[in-house]
Amino acid sequence: MEKSKVYYADMHVTMKENLQQKLSRLIKTAGMNQIDFKKKYAAIKIHFGEPGNLSYLRPNFAKTVVDIVKELGGKPFLTDCNTLYVGGRKNALDHLDSAYLNGFSPFSTGCHVLIADGLKGTDEALIPVEGGNYVKEAKIGQAIMDADVFISLNHFKGHELTGFGGALKNIGMGCGSRAGKMEMHSSGKPQVFQKKCIGCGVCTKICAHNAITVTEHKANINHLNCVGCGRCIGVCPTDAVQADWGESNEILNKKIAEYTWAVLKGRPHFHISLVIDVSPFCDCHSENDVPIVPNVGMFASFDPVALDAACADAVNSQPVMAGSILDKNSPGHHDHFTAVSPTTDWKVAIDYAVEMGLGTKDYELITI
Repeated sequence: MEKSKVYYADMHVTMKENLQQKLSRLIKTAGMNQIDFKKKYAAIKIHFGEPGNLSYLRPNFAKTVVDIVKELGGKPFLTDCNTLYVGGRKNALDHLDSAYLNGFSPFSTGCHVLIADGLKGTDEALIPVEGGNYVKEAKIGQAIMDADVFISLNHFKGHELTGFGGALKNIGMGCGSRAGKMEMHSSGKPQVFQKKCIGCGVCTKICAHNAITVTEHKANINHLNCVGCGRCIGVCPTDAVQADWGESNEILNKKIAEYTWAVLKGRPHFHISLVIDVSPFCDCHSENDVPIVPNVGMFASFDPVALDAACADAVNSQPVMAGSILDKNSPGHHDHFTAVSPTTDWKVAIDYAVEMGLGTKDYELITI
């Protein structure tokens, strides 16, 4: 396989070109304008940031991508799916509140925000994963699968389970419905935390397999009947139904690659990663720590695998930021991500994505 082209721009500006204009030039040089956007719906997958976290991408960058899509005649929308955990983005209403709080509104970005898996995280498309070893049918947010073109706009940072979060993580995990996220994170089936359960019975109505009963005002799940679809997690009003967070990091990475395959197969796609404010952990946290390395720059490619590989190499070539978690953990380590989260191996997702035919980890870096 030929090397994939990954385009790069640093964060330096001039009096004639600010960062948004430079990002626009990067995207166009990388060839996104070769995609036929005319009258096509374009999903721009982004992380809106958990309230309290300040390392997520600024809405200004999203507007740059939106403006290009509109220039090319497309109909863009910013999107993400609801979270599995309890927080500020667990349902569409809270998720929209969080997005607006963090500056992602139609007025600031030039397009609407759609939460792809609906109000309770149960609006999903079931996509067969051909050749999947772990996922047979990916559960993807419906609005994402309804789009004609898919674009990922990624904040590249560390991650406590996958080593780093880049294009593959933003696409694979981020586009999964709540049930899809459970499938990736869990090696088992959901359970009911009895102290939180109010016995409302909503979970029994959504279950298609008669696996849930309510006795003495408490729900119980019969794991012999349960198929692990996770829809009960989405509808529970008190978050009493929760996933078994028992999947190994290695298999989690491989499931993310399989979900990414399901999202991208059969339609045009393009990927942009900003390696700035490289926090040690995910933007899903309601806080962010000191960046582990200095800002690196902006990257773009048609190949999400090569893009992640290029960004990872770029981060690992950077000096350690003084006072960061990496600075405290770095002695004896040659990999910044492993130094921050020693139980992770980010290479697993990239290698498995290559096996899945998503791209190549061999890239040609082209600086603009």
